[in-house]
Amino acid sequence: MIAFGLAAALLIAPAQEPERARAETGLRASLDWLLEHQNQDGSWGHWTQPGPYDGYWSNLETHLSWQVATTALGAMAMMDAGLGERETAALDRAVDFLAREADVKRPSDWDTDHVWGWAYGLCGLAQAAGHERYRAEEQKARAHTIAMMGGRLLRRLDSYQTPSGGWAYYDTEVTAVPPMWATSFTTAVVVLGMLDAQPLGWPVDAKRLRIAVRTVEGCRLPNGAYSYNVKAIPSPGSLDNIDQVKGSLSRIQSCNLALWLAGNKGYAGLQIAESDLVTGLDAFFRDHRFLDVAYGRPHPHEAYYYNSGYFYFFGHYYAARVIEQLPEDKREAYAQRLWRHVLKTQDRDGSSEDFKMNSFGRPYSTAFAASALARSLGPNPERSVSKAAAPDHR
Repeated sequence: MIAFGLAAALLIAPAQEPERARAETGLRASLDWLLEHQNQDGSWGHWTQPGPYDGYWSNLETHLSWQVATTALGAMAMMDAGLGERETAALDRAVDFLAREADVKRPSDWDTDHVWGWAYGLCGLAQAAGHERYRAEEQKARAHTIAMMGGRLLRRLDSYQTPSGGWAYYDTEVTAVPPMWATSFTTAVVVLGMLDAQPLGWPVDAKRLRIAVRTVEGCRLPNGAYSYNVKAIPSPGSLDNIDQVKGSLSRIQSCNLALWLAGNKGYAGLQIAESDLVTGLDAFFRDHRFLDVAYGRPHPHEAYYYNSGYFYFFGHYYAARVIEQLPEDKREAYAQRLWRHVLKTQDRDGSSEDFKMNSFGRPYSTAFAASALARSLGPNPERSVSKAAAPDHR
């Protein structure tokens, strides 16, 4: 009877079910790792494990900025995957941490990594404010603290928007407030946070948002790549430059998503079409080997086309969000390709790590990976009540 039932199930199940089942198991393993490694104060990551660059980044405010950003990603992973009892408790602790700590300070004259804390703090808190859990009457007090910090982060980001209209995380040439340097992908992350915050009634400056969207638009090159830096005249540069498509694979996803969603709300002048989203995804998977080669390398920008290891999960998370924007009949094929690239990097304990710098690399990578899997899998009400052993993908 057991054999007959299994055979019948295999005949009835769709062809993609084994891939989907593996992705669900991998997601559960990622979430379990995050749940087991959350700090008592609700955060993820800490500076207790020094990395090879801590002699250079020795300011504790830098580490707090990374901790805030990492915690926001962990909270987003919980919400993306679906909330069981354990996930709900972890999310509450993470949201409380963000509501207390997300307004981080500038670490030094040249180091503006606090912008990452503000940017992902805004994204995480805005997603929480829109989540059904924090719209319930019994969560009214917590929702108020979320909104208060969200408003503060928006005002902080306003004060750090560069003359070119964007945001970045260093300011090495001219140390000033606002800074002078901006990047396409940091700006895209802030745009996405602002777009989520606006329907909540938070103090989003529509003019600044429009300028930021135009800044991302200005980074887009005719071949579909996005320049790393915000430049007056963007160019792909030399044939092995980071601004070629093969060096822009992850940026393409975040920037295309920002322009697509901004265009849907009337903010974009350059309209991103569905075909542009598809072209960007096709490039991501066609040239994925350049992200593979950079994965885990210890020095930034040492791989072909100046790719860095920490591009890996950033790109997969935003690729998953782009896949969500496609018509339903186009999602599955791209999702399956994404699952394979995420799962092949998962360690036996359920965690992932694309760049070994300090103790933040593993939790942020695992959170990005969990969100990428969850968003590309779609909702599953049974997901958060089962606990599966981490699969051996190696």
